[in-house]
Formats: sequence, C-alpha cells, structure tokens
Amino acid sequence: MSALGIVRAARRPPGWIAPGPRPPGVPALGPRLGEDLCYLAGEWRILQRIDGHRWSLDDLVTASFAAHETAAEPPRAIVDLGCGIGTVLLLLAWRFPDARCLGVEAQAVSVDLARRSIAWNGAGERCEVRAGDLRDAAVIPEERAFDLVTGTPPYLPRGTATPSRRVQCGPCHLEYRGGIEAYCLAAERLLTPAGRFVVCQAAAQPDRVSRAAAAAGLAIERTRDVVPRDGKAPLFSVYAMRRLGDVSAPVVEPPLVVRDAAGRRTDAFRALRADMGMPP
Repeated sequence: MSALGIVRAARRPPGWIAPGPRPPGVPALGPRLGEDLCYLAGEWRILQRIDGHRWSLDDLVTASFAAHETAAEPPRAIVDLGCGIGTVLLLLAWRFPDARCLGVEAQAVSVDLARRSIAWNGAGERCEVRAGDLRDAAVIPEERAFDLVTGTPPYLPRGTATPSRRVQCGPCHLEYRGGIEAYCLAAERLLTPAGRFVVCQAAAQPDRVSRAAAAAGLAIERTRDVVPRDGKAPLFSVYAMRRLGDVSAPVVEPPLVVRDAAGRRTDAFRALRADMGMPP
C-alpha cells in the first residue's frame, strides 16, 4: 500500500514473464486516496477508483478485436471515443508501440486517471487524452486522420434504468452523451479511407447497431458475440466497421466463450489474454 492509495501485487503463475517494455512507474503519479494501481498489459498498469468505474471484459475484448483487425497493417494513429479511464487506449498503445494514440473523455475524474496512467507507463510522448464530448467536432478536429477508431459506448438509453450512485458509473452505463449512433457518426468523420472502427454493444441490440452504422455511412465487416459462460446467452458483441464500399455481408465469427460450464477460463480466452500481455 502507498501512502494514500493501494498498489496491487501481481498475480502471475510461476515462471511467467511479462512481455513488453517496463514502464518508468513514477511514484508521484501513483494511486491517491480512494484509488488503486492495477496490472493491465505486460508490466503496464492502470489507475482506477476503488469505488468507481473499473476496466472490464468489454474493454479487453474490444481492444483485442481491434488489434486482430489491424494486425496485418498496424495502425499509425488510433483514437478511442469516450475512453473513460483509458483502458482500451492503453491496451492498444501497449500492443502497437509505434502508434500515436488519442482518447476523448467527458468525465473529469476519468480524464485525470487516464492521463496519470499514461504518464506512469511512460507513454506521454505518443498518447494523449482530451477532455470533451465526443460529439463535439472541435474536440477532435483531425478529420480523416485515424487508421483505427475504437469505442465502448454505454448500452442503456437515458430513462431506462436508475443511474448508479458510484463515481463515474452513471455515464458509463447510461447514454448521457449519446450511444452507438453518436459513436458511429464520430467514427465516420475521423476514419481514414481504409480505416476501421471497432466497437462493442449489448448483444440484444444488433438491429440498432446495423441502423446506426448505415445512418453514419459505415458497413459492418465482422462481428463476434461474447458469452460469459458456456450455456449462457451472449452478453455483448463486438463489431468491426469501415466506410461503405466493397463490404459484402458481414463475417460472423464463432462466439467467444469466456468460461466453460465449470467456470474455468476457456482456451480461447486464455489465448486472447496472452495476446494482450496478460498471464493465462
């Protein structure tokens, strides 16, 4: 434990060596009161509020899906819309060490956490988080500049659920500043001609995603459902989109099952974790 916050210990199997570079880990940028510092990818770590929004499965799967979509031609410029505490941004910055990465986030507490995590990991020269609304073009004026755009939008329209009282969590679950429609419109404006937009959405809303993509001038190229446990219904889906053009019917990949019926991580999910610098 630090003087104020909690520094979490690594949980790693014997003999496992974290891939990637070691971050500088500046103590002055570490956790403050009510925060913890947790391992993310390789030796990189992320700051989170103990009582607030924390990185989750949809962040990890979205970053992994984006990495595989662009692996053949690694992106040079990445923007994560509504980046929150910076999870997807950091995962992709770790995965693509030559890419310049930008995040936009409206909640001040999340902006601060993301910026300090970037600095703690020594990525400040190529990573940036801007405070603002992703729907405001003035926040990201660089049109047609990003090879990869990502997003993990909230799933619930305002008025359909009671907002959480926990720090940050209300806007992370409810569409205070737009949902999938706003994310698609922003992505279309920012993508290079051959760029990809990777986004997740509740599994029960495929028709809404299709309408949002079409309205923004995007086509769904690939999609995959994510099943939390064998035998359960899909929890969310990830989508890869590009501008309308030569895209035919979307490729539907087999579902990613995270845990088997006994609750053990599946081989597919262990492989995904390993690819993103996490212990199996």
